[in-house]
Amino acid sequence: MLAVLSLESVLALSILLPVMFGLEPWGGREVPARVSTLASILLLPVVLHAAWRLIRQQHRDRIEAFTTASLMDTVLSTTRGWLWAVGADGRFTFSSLASRELLGYEPSDLVGRPCSLIIDLADLKTARKPNAGAGRGGLLLSVRHRGGRRLSVEVVCRRRFDREGRGSGFEGIARPLDISRAGSPEDQEISARLDRLFATRTLITAFQPICHLGTGEIVGAEALTRFVSSPFRSPDQWFDEADSIGRGLELEFLALETAMLAAADLPAPLYIAVNLSPSACLDPRLSDILRDSGLNPGRIVVELTERSAVADYARLAAALAPLRSAGLRIAVDDVGAGFSSMRHILRLSPELIKLDRTIVAGIDKDPKQRALCTAMVSFSSQIGASLVAEGIETNAELTAVTEMGVNTGQGYLLGRPSVLPSDWSHWRPWNRSSPSGCAESRDT
Repeated sequence: MLAVLSLESVLALSILLPVMFGLEPWGGREVPARVSTLASILLLPVVLHAAWRLIRQQHRDRIEAFTTASLMDTVLSTTRGWLWAVGADGRFTFSSLASRELLGYEPSDLVGRPCSLIIDLADLKTARKPNAGAGRGGLLLSVRHRGGRRLSVEVVCRRRFDREGRGSGFEGIARPLDISRAGSPEDQEISARLDRLFATRTLITAFQPICHLGTGEIVGAEALTRFVSSPFRSPDQWFDEADSIGRGLELEFLALETAMLAAADLPAPLYIAVNLSPSACLDPRLSDILRDSGLNPGRIVVELTERSAVADYARLAAALAPLRSAGLRIAVDDVGAGFSSMRHILRLSPELIKLDRTIVAGIDKDPKQRALCTAMVSFSSQIGASLVAEGIETNAELTAVTEMGVNTGQGYLLGRPSVLPSDWSHWRPWNRSSPSGCAESRDT
């Protein structure tokens, strides 16, 4: 239409303009004046009609585009399903407004950020189909709300391709899953119990002193989570149950926040050791919690537990690198209890190595344990790590590990865990003649 209009306009002007200035149209060729005048009169309505049709079509196109956009806005703002898209690099390229209600994030908070912000990529390998009647062929996944809690959602997605047919990411919809249809009755009971725990925050932190065995100086304290909500369960049971329904990280971070808040009452020179799984170390929330605590990163030690396997050590090291550059230190826990801890040491080069209680208990009587401890002393020295003996409970064990060159230790002999700030403030250097060990504390 535009091409026709342009042609007709040029033709009309080629006739009208020469006539208006008293010139011969079309270069003075033999064309009767009446013919040229008549042609210009006939072409002018055609030009005007074409222009009118073009304007009408553009008006209709604008109305249709506005209507479509309004309809899409209505769909995106009213549906409970969260529409999303991620690029080939795993970063969000689109998020509908439903992310605000479902996840607590504005769309602008998500676009450009990695999808690992709300979902653990390792969970995709174990994602399962919903139970009969629970969904329409999607996958059940656990996602993180901005507030830290876990949510069960059903996700339906498809792969995206560019013009050359190459994969360019994924797009789909996530719908909140009714807890009454998610999981077994046992899972629902665990989830309800955790919901009550998160609502009431009924957990506290006990600190156990860590002492330098050569000087008797208290150098740090390990944060140990204690649950005071009903029904009574050991910390291991709480964390295992949370892991079983995909809410383990949620509980880990609640425990971490509680420990960081309590650590403000510890004497300033002491470092604070907190237990975290490798999955928690990969989570972007970790750096936020540590920063918001206000503690100097140089006072924080992250003890890597074996709550989850490490699939990619390079990724874990990269996630920890900024924190370590700021002064945070890494400790590998339970060394001697399994092969995973040794892999952690070889791949992550920790600043601290913690000998498991199974190596320390009875070490004064067992030559094999002494041989292993001696080897670990030499090994830690060569890699520049400090060795910590856990679970020292007798003077004989203390004498043995000290004579073998272990730097630091902890255990009931040296100081029991305490939840009382009054105990923490009175911790003093260890004295062999004192039965209370390196700290005046009480077991809670």
